[in-house]
Amino acid sequence: MLTELFHLLGDSPRERDRAWTFLRSGAVTVLPIADDDLPDLEDLMKRYEDRPMDFADATLVLLARRESLSTIFTIDHDDFETYRIQGTSKFRIVPARRSR
Repeated sequence: MLTELFHLLGDSPRERDRAWTFLRSGAVTVLPIADDDLPDLEDLMKRYEDRPMDFADATLVLLARRESLSTIFTIDHDDFETYRIQGTSKFRIVPARRSR
């Protein structure tokens, strides 16, 4: 999520400062990935290797499963419309895909 946020902000120092203020406000919790999670991350990346799933996407899917979350903040709609939370459940993606 944070990767997507800072990517969307671009090179604006003002917007980056505002994002850091928001993060420090406690409105967002940054969840850890531990060494124990590596086998599950590897399994996810292998399961979706036809996409292919990168490490950042794998961590988001793993955390969503672990924390029972179904909403994902990403601009990567193509991949996250494919990924599943518990094998069958789709993600709710924010922001919504723009009309083409």
